[in-house]
Amino acid sequence: MERESQDVTARLEAAANLLERTLGWLEERQNALSGEVERISATVEQSRREEELASKLEAVEKELAELKANAAQAVPAHSALAPLRKTIPGATLDMLAKQGVGEGPVDSRTLDAALSSLSIEQRIAVKSQLLRAGAIA
Repeated sequence: MERESQDVTARLEAAANLLERTLGWLEERQNALSGEVERISATVEQSRREEELASKLEAVEKELAELKANAAQAVPAHSALAPLRKTIPGATLDMLAKQGVGEGPVDSRTLDAALSSLSIEQRIAVKSQLLRAGAIA
């Protein structure tokens, strides 16, 4: 009988150890599951933020398209063909004034006479500046 009682005690101890290990495993599993729930809720919050950002991006793109359309309507069509520079550099005006050529359209013969002291490259540069400014008749 004593032997049986020792066997029963040994089996009860083994069962208690097994129950303790099972309880520890269940606690670990519970902690892991709660962590998954936290990750899932974070994913839901992130997708809401992405939706907000997508709607803001759509609104900004729409506003940009409207601004581009308004800017295109505000720019006259002939401005693309017109020269960008309408003024003559100060040094060119000074040089022409010394030669007796005033403001306004310049006759090409008078201009050639005024530029005769310059090299060919300098003459071409001055004439191109005057042409861009619309000062050559």
